Amino acid sequence: MTMHDKNSDPLRILLIDDSPQSLKLVKRMLHDQGITQVFTAKNGVEGLNLLGSFDGEDIVDLVLCDWNMPEMDGMELLRQIRSADPDLMFIMVTGNADYSSVAEAKAFGVNGFIKKPFSPDELNRKLKVASRVISHRKLEAAAL
Repeated sequence: MTMHDKNSDPLRILLIDDSPQSLKLVKRMLHDQGITQVFTAKNGVEGLNLLGSFDGEDIVDLVLCDWNMPEMDGMELLRQIRSADPDLMFIMVTGNADYSSVAEAKAFGVNGFIKKPFSPDELNRKLKVASRVISHRKLEAAAL
């Protein structure tokens, strides 16, 4: 069963993680849920560069990003994305976030968290919520 019905567009996701195994596993989970437009990056710098390469086009609906990575971590990436695109959905994946870090991420506009390790069902639940928000925003934008 996929997370999308016939009337909704599948999510387009930028998946960022420094672990090749995690990228492969999560990408497979996404594909199993009917999400085939998945771009990947191994750290925040690469992810930010990939987003910049889209020249302002809305190619990605959601960023699914690991918190702890070399070069640029998920928190710094969130800050930089929010300064350019306050509406891009952003879900942080973490194995160990303390209360103050979570509060800081919320202050910068993170849309959700997934705690490692997570199941395909948990990922699906988070993506369903994100998909509803994105669909609602698209409908509002089309009505303007």
